[in-house]
Amino acid sequence: MEHLKAFDDEINAFLDNMFGPRDSRVRGWFMLDSYLPTFFLTVIYLLSIWLGNKYMKNRPALSLRGILTLYNLGITLLSAYMLAELILSTWEGGYNLQCQDLTSAGEADIRVAKVLWWYYFSKSVEFLDTIFFVLRKKTSQITFLHVYHHASMFNIWWCVLNWIPCGQSFFGPTLNSFIHILMYSYYGLSVFPSMHKYLWWKKYLTQAQLVQFVLTITHTMSAVVKPCGFPFGCLIFQSSYMLTLVILFLNFYVQTYRKKPMKKDLQEPPAGKEVKNGFSKAYFTAANGVMNKKAQ
Repeated sequence: MEHLKAFDDEINAFLDNMFGPRDSRVRGWFMLDSYLPTFFLTVIYLLSIWLGNKYMKNRPALSLRGILTLYNLGITLLSAYMLAELILSTWEGGYNLQCQDLTSAGEADIRVAKVLWWYYFSKSVEFLDTIFFVLRKKTSQITFLHVYHHASMFNIWWCVLNWIPCGQSFFGPTLNSFIHILMYSYYGLSVFPSMHKYLWWKKYLTQAQLVQFVLTITHTMSAVVKPCGFPFGCLIFQSSYMLTLVILFLNFYVQTYRKKPMKKDLQEPPAGKEVKNGFSKAYFTAANGVMNKKAQ
């Protein structure tokens, strides 16, 4: 324990030296004073993916329908609470949409910080997204984008809560909470096979996420054009990070929804195969397999 405490002190001293004094208003809040809980939870998350895939390799996939229904409903309700509370608290504080500093709104800033703590904490809960993919053997869903997004957001928001827990930081979580209401509602409905025929709007969720990132970059850079005392380095970092998400999500969108059909899919069916509407039965079987995989 002494070695762990010494390591914790060194890490915190390094971070304080790098970023400067922390915001005193969030001192003592759960999981914020030390970086170690956030770091260890991230390591456990990454190890769980690796070990979980090895464990599930020769085992049947789990359904988890009941757990997934409750989980997605819970995240949807939490996102709705955060969206409503962020709108109300920033309205109360008279937040400036172009650039908002960290101290001028008084008690409203504390109210915003409390909501953003829940936003930070929700990023650890959302690690379960990946764990459920592992247990259901949906390994195609566990992409670099997925893991990078989940792991990085949790760690970045630990820093945000310690140094810039209100002010200009409110905008991204407000948009993201709205997107998550739509996204986790979709996930919750997709658990039921009877609902799949109504879930035609998956690609529009990705489009909405891309719009969210572009709007967040625009909002962040507006504070660079017309500064209000919000830390300049934080603005540049957030814009750079959001740009990586734009690139990765755009690549995912192109690969998933804009990819041209493979040449072999357009070839004539082999002789002797059953043909329907110009395509073989084998073609429909293969196509349904691809579509069902994407729907999952």
